[in-house]
Amino acid sequence: MQFTYRTNGVCSRNIHIEIEDGIVKSVKFEGGCNGNTKGISALVEGMKVEDVIKRLEGIKCGFKSTSCPDQLAEALKSVE
Repeated sequence: MQFTYRTNGVCSRNIHIEIEDGIVKSVKFEGGCNGNTKGISALVEGMKVEDVIKRLEGIKCGFKSTSCPDQLAEALKSVE
């Protein structure tokens, strides 16, 4: 399954995600901090969806109530 998630409250605009059999196959952020979003993507690829959610949910960026990792968790929760 491939889908695009429109982010809220962060610098990135969208997250393009591919999931197969409950495993994150690829993640690509549009916008945001290039190095950080590439790092997040590299770290979560190959992980189980539920494990990614557990690790990233609730992370905040500075004074914001969310972050790019938290938005990825939200995206994955929307299809879990």
